[in-house]
This record gives sequence, C-alpha cells and structure tokens, in this order.
Amino acid sequence: MINEQQIKEAVSSIIAAIGEDPNRDGLLDTPQRVAEMYSELFMGINRNAAEELSTGFDLGHREMIVVKDIPFYSMCEHHLLPFYGVAHIGYIPNLNGRVVGISKLARAVEIIARRPQIQERMTTEIADAIVDGLDPSGVAVVIQAEHLCMIMRGIKKAGSAIITSAIRGAFRSHPESRAEFFSLIGK
Repeated sequence: MINEQQIKEAVSSIIAAIGEDPNRDGLLDTPQRVAEMYSELFMGINRNAAEELSTGFDLGHREMIVVKDIPFYSMCEHHLLPFYGVAHIGYIPNLNGRVVGISKLARAVEIIARRPQIQERMTTEIADAIVDGLDPSGVAVVIQAEHLCMIMRGIKKAGSAIITSAIRGAFRSHPESRAEFFSLIGK
C-alpha cells in the first residue's frame, strides 16, 4: 500500500533541499499532487499481472496472435524518471487452443509498467506473466521505449530508442515462428 502522507513529507523535504520554499504559492500543493501521482504511477506494485490472463477460452485456435503498439508509461528505478513507448506481444496458444481477451494483454502490460524498474526486467516480467497466466506454446514480447534519464540528464541523447525482447517456448524453438512475429510487428 502506498503511503501518501510519507510521500508528501518526503517531497516537501526535497523541495526545501533544492533551495526552494515548500510554502510558496506555486509549490504549496505540490507534495499532495506528487503523492497522488505516485499512487497512480506505481499502482502495479504487489499486483500479479498473470491473474489478468487467467480467464481465457479454449477455442482450438493454434495460430499466432499478435497485439502490437500497446502504449505504456513506466518509471526508471535508477532516477525515478519516466520511460515510455510501446509493447508488442505475440503468443501461440497451447494444444487446447486457449486464448485470452486481447484487452487482458494490455492490462498485463499496464500492471507491470506501473512499477519502478528497468526496461529489461519489464520485458521479462510481461513474457513470464503470459506464460504463467495463459500457458501458451510460445510467447514473444518486444518493447521499444525512450528514457527521459537518457534525454534530460547524463548523456542527453534525445531520440534514442531502447529495444528489448523476451522469447519463450515455440518462438525460441521454431525460428520461422520467431521470424513471422518480427515481420508482423515490423522489426
């Protein structure tokens, strides 16, 4: 559970530590706004994304299903600055042809994105949640994102795209399935 009071106190301390007056008109309500924002941005902490995928349908469908360009926003755990982009997910249903409602995949991305983290872990956690929740024959996840910690500070390289992937099951053992997925998402 997120402790908004503790966040408010910490933000007020940060404002003072950078040499500003936390009681100035423009900053007076900032600690409350930040606490409310953090409650929203980090709502995925301690939530199990695989649970979103537990309700499916055994339809006998055995062909690849791809959802691409799922937008997300997350927070870099190193600087607490945002990174944002799109997730592409492909899966091949199991022998029963078990499928899940497409919105459930987007919800799994949303839950996992709403945590402090690094993109590599996020990619892995999405793939693992789909494996755990859907038990497919194969899963492929590709995430493309821009990181404000690379744009606003440090190296300051605007436009740099970070691409990560996680490949499981049939996508790993069948190169043609992997190639089809990457062709369908345009990578």
